[in-house]
Order: sequence, then C-alpha cells, then structure tokens
Amino acid sequence: MAIVKSLFVFFIAGLCEIGGGYLIWLSIKEQKPVWYAVVGGIILIGYGIVATWQTANFARVYATYGGIFIVMSLLWGYKFDNFQPDKYDIIGAVIALVGVSIICYAPRS
Repeated sequence: MAIVKSLFVFFIAGLCEIGGGYLIWLSIKEQKPVWYAVVGGIILIGYGIVATWQTANFARVYATYGGIFIVMSLLWGYKFDNFQPDKYDIIGAVIALVGVSIICYAPRS
C-alpha cells in the first residue's frame, strides 16, 4: 500500500509541475494571457508542497520523480500538444522507469 500511495503522490506532483509549466509555456510561447503564467506559477508552488508528502528522503524522491516526469511529459504532450512519441521515446521512458523504481523502491537494510 505504501508504494501505491507513493505513486499517487508522484502522479499528483507530476500533474502540478507539468500543468503549471505548461500554462507558463502557453503564456510565453503561445501568447496566451498573462494570467495563464500566474496560475501556472501557483500550481508550481503546489508541486513543491506535494513533493514533500513522500516518505523517502529528498535525493531519492527527486531522482525518482525525474523518471516519472519523463513519462508524464511524453503523455502530456501526446494528449494536449499533438506530440507523437516514437519507439525511442518509449524505450527511453521504460528505461527511466526501471531505473527510478530501483532507486526508490528497492529493499534496503
């Protein structure tokens, strides 16, 4: 159950970071209203808070989040930005997930 909770927290943190960053991206790169950037910044603050809900130490949490961020960024781009991941994107994402799973969830004594 602890792993499920941890994955849920990573998912929520990912939504905050990618969603907030995407709103800022739209404001600057796509000339959307400035309030997109303001809301994006507030959501990014939320990301910083949500990440603290993890029980592992900072180094492992942020290292693991990096791999989850890779996968979620590709999925976000596919869903919201017409990005089509190729086989190398997918292979790289799988390798990243395997690596971060070892970092965060390997049993330690």
